Amino acid sequence: MKVLIVEDEEILLRVLEEEFKDEGFDVETARNGEQAIKALKSGSKFDVALLDLILPIRDGFEVLDEMKNDHSNKYITPIIVLSNLGNDEDIKKAFSLGAVDYFVKSQHPIAEVVEKVREFLNKGSIQPRKKKTMHAK
Repeated sequence: MKVLIVEDEEILLRVLEEEFKDEGFDVETARNGEQAIKALKSGSKFDVALLDLILPIRDGFEVLDEMKNDHSNKYITPIIVLSNLGNDEDIKKAFSLGAVDYFVKSQHPIAEVVEKVREFLNKGSIQPRKKKTMHAK
């Protein structure tokens, strides 16, 4: 399974990367929103992406919006937000922009985040969506 981790805090990025690798994931990383968009549009097929919202260059909301409105790829990587932002408004906004789940960093230990991602992927709870079905009501 391949995961993209988008995080600008170097220490947290390294810990997440190591935890996911230890659990058998192939890991690619990005340190800002622009790198995240480039990776997601690169043609690499990620099983899931973990996305921080507070990022340099382009924030996580911009990444979500860009990917939601990008009609060039048929495959959409499921994106789980992993952020310090925990108010209802931010959570609702992330889901409205296509996030499939949302974890507040301070409320979820890294091992739990890894386990939740594995559970979602193993159960098929996170299903890659085709772009044409995203706008269905």
